[in-house]
Amino acid sequence: MISILNYIDGKLLPSASGAVIDNICPSTGEVYGTLPDSDAQDVEMAYQAAQKAFPDWAATPVEKRSEILIRIADAIAGQADVLAEAEALDNGKPVSLAQSMDIPRAEANIRFFASSIIHFASEAHISDRQAVNYTLRKPIGVVGCISPWNLPLYLFTWKIAPALATGNAVVAKPSELTPYTAFLLSKICIDAGLPPGVLNIVHGLGPKAGDAIVKHPKIKAISFTGGTKTGAAIASVAAPMFKKISLELGGKNPMIVFADCDFEKTVSQAVRLAFSNQGQICLCGSRLLIQDSIYDRFKTALIEKVSKMTLGDPLLSETRSGALVSEQHLQKVIGYIALAQQEGGEILCGGKRVTLEGKLQNGYFLEPTIIEGLDQHCKTNQEEIFGPVITIQPFSSDAEAVALANATSYGLAATLWTSDVGRAHRLSAQLDFGIVWVNCWLLRDLRTPFGGVKNSGVGREGGLDALRFFTEPVNVCVAYN
Repeated sequence: MISILNYIDGKLLPSASGAVIDNICPSTGEVYGTLPDSDAQDVEMAYQAAQKAFPDWAATPVEKRSEILIRIADAIAGQADVLAEAEALDNGKPVSLAQSMDIPRAEANIRFFASSIIHFASEAHISDRQAVNYTLRKPIGVVGCISPWNLPLYLFTWKIAPALATGNAVVAKPSELTPYTAFLLSKICIDAGLPPGVLNIVHGLGPKAGDAIVKHPKIKAISFTGGTKTGAAIASVAAPMFKKISLELGGKNPMIVFADCDFEKTVSQAVRLAFSNQGQICLCGSRLLIQDSIYDRFKTALIEKVSKMTLGDPLLSETRSGALVSEQHLQKVIGYIALAQQEGGEILCGGKRVTLEGKLQNGYFLEPTIIEGLDQHCKTNQEEIFGPVITIQPFSSDAEAVALANATSYGLAATLWTSDVGRAHRLSAQLDFGIVWVNCWLLRDLRTPFGGVKNSGVGREGGLDALRFFTEPVNVCVAYN
């Protein structure tokens, strides 16, 4: 049994109340440990530690802050296998995916912002009124970071790294469904010499611990990644308190496949795009739009590949498809499959819960699912499912493809698959999404802005956008005489 603890003021602590939550392994359905059931008391302790640590951390030279963050990144790299196994155990994803994506990206997040802060330049403007204006960038103070369960360490570090690099102190809450790697990161931070109180990790439920962070009157900014409904609730609390907010929310992302695409590459990438991490990535494509002249051929090839996908033990290196994160989430996704059938959709493959043998017999496994025959306005094509479920639809023209792609309240990411460069540029400008990938997916440059439009969020993360979010600009005007 693994006992996860809070990380407050440099110490590993139980919740103030002593209450715990069972931690369940998705691939077995069994309890394998506990985590603190933290509440407002724990958040207040974390805030006090952060507030005490903030002045010295903000005054620490950027080179020193960078040095400490690089030690943390080095430790993540050195413990990559341990962290990947913890991620697979905790989340249900294949350990191979954690090894190739989650943990390397967590390391890269820390290392990127450790370097970026050294090169974070201020602006200066020479005035014809015999003055110079320059901009100071000051850390905000104590900030709150709340991360989701689908990419636990990957997205946790994506938030805390720029916050720490810019000199803020942090009160952070990872998802209660996947707390293990954040706990291991606590130990890494202690060993790396991060000063006590600079980073505080409070485990627990969103309505208790998360809500207390959002409502805390002296926590000055909230960075949140998660569902759109939760993001709306956070905004309704934080906005009247004049907190800075960054909300990276849901998606209902289209894959637009044209007849002139590289056919074999696009079929393979469509499988990856739809079903990586069991479809539990906000950037996964859940609506596959295929030009009518290749629709039947592409559908047949796609079904053939997806039908060969096998589910297995996430801890085995050969496994490429694991378990969904929880029984509750599994039932939600199964409910959407039933809804799709009620709406007139036809299941072309998958659609059923899978019972594996031995220790995995109670795991949360679901067949990758392809559904055909639904119009764009049905709930299945409008609501985020966040599982291994996609719908496929034909289109005839560029204009129809753009109209279908944009016909959703979400606007996170879209992909275009075409060999026509002019079309790629033209349509990218017409799509209402924060990110457009052309002939690729999840190819990320950490310098670029990340985020969505419409119901997919507010603000941008990554690069200078993240450094700016976690700082306040101060204009200084100095007259020549």
